[in-house]
Amino acid sequence: MRRSVVTATAGLAALAVAASGCSGKSAGGKPEIQIGLISPMSGPFAVLGISQQNSMNVEIERINASGGLDGSKLKLVVRDSGLDPGKAVQAANELAGNDAVKLVVGPSLTAFYDAAKGTYEKNEKLNCQPAVSTGSFAGLKYGFRSQDPFDLDGKTVVDWLKQEGVKSLGLVYEGDDTGKNTDALMKRLLPQAGIEYLGWQTSRADDQSHRAYVEKFRNGGAIMVSSSSSGAKTMAAAAEIGYKGKLVGAGSGMQNISFVEAAGDAARGAVFPAALYQYPQRLDRSQWLPGYRKHIEAIESKYGKNVGPKTGATSPKGTAIAADCVYVFEQAVKSTKSTDATKLAKAIENLNLTAEQTPSGDAIQPGPSHEFYHRVHLYQWEKDGKGWYTREITPS
Repeated sequence: MRRSVVTATAGLAALAVAASGCSGKSAGGKPEIQIGLISPMSGPFAVLGISQQNSMNVEIERINASGGLDGSKLKLVVRDSGLDPGKAVQAANELAGNDAVKLVVGPSLTAFYDAAKGTYEKNEKLNCQPAVSTGSFAGLKYGFRSQDPFDLDGKTVVDWLKQEGVKSLGLVYEGDDTGKNTDALMKRLLPQAGIEYLGWQTSRADDQSHRAYVEKFRNGGAIMVSSSSSGAKTMAAAAEIGYKGKLVGAGSGMQNISFVEAAGDAARGAVFPAALYQYPQRLDRSQWLPGYRKHIEAIESKYGKNVGPKTGATSPKGTAIAADCVYVFEQAVKSTKSTDATKLAKAIENLNLTAEQTPSGDAIQPGPSHEFYHRVHLYQWEKDGKGWYTREITPS
């Protein structure tokens, strides 16, 4: 399996190089503009890196087909972090020091980015992060986030729980930095909403079952689960004991069909926050936002769909929030007629892109916070005779 993923990834990277030429110059003789991607391209999280690469390729090919940017073609340069922090930092150091690279996406995962962002700032390297949920970007000059922010995710979930009349919540999460941050956030947000916090049960990677954790919250109004694969164990345990409360995710990872694959029918009714994700909703595509529809259909045409072998649930083989990084870079270069990082960073701060324009279908207004998105949607997993789907339940 590992070999096939690596082979497929190498093939996609080769296509990206071929699409922009391998001479290092565009047809008009101008140096090509390189965009870097640092993400897990192999191993258990390869689906993340490959999805990011696919979406970035679609946008790069669109730009190149229309003549490039200021006469230069774009080229995607990929580095596999393999979920190894050492590899991730090494790749960040390499791309930060490469003058031909004008934008870096990644390294994915908050801890990896925290170790790399100082290098980006020191080298004045523009970077965009679609897989970094925690931490502030407001103090950075060259770093921007294209993911639903962790604090906003938490507030949106808690607001919905309050609206639903939930009186208490317990947390089951890994004992990592994200778990610690989620615990701290719930301690802050829940009392403000008048919801009792029942505490944090710290799960372990080698847990065979989460029943003991869930039993602690049997009488609670809600259980918040991890957005990683361990959250599926929590949900399965809740179904096993006949838990009657609400199951909510701490972040957007629960939108991935691998979560439904792992949780099975226990995922029914689970609620999670995310940036716009119209694909699994029961909507006619004419109702999709136009930029989002164009991007998703380009992904489907070129790369196809993921299909869960157990559930039949489907998802596009791309992630539109990574495409937003390339789209925003394009808009900034066009407005400044430059690839100077300082000029581009200032231009991105001042962007005001409507939801109809962007590949993600989310409005983008970075401002001084350097956050692309300022609204989060809530979705609920459902299943009927036609299969798995989501419905939006964002609180008013």
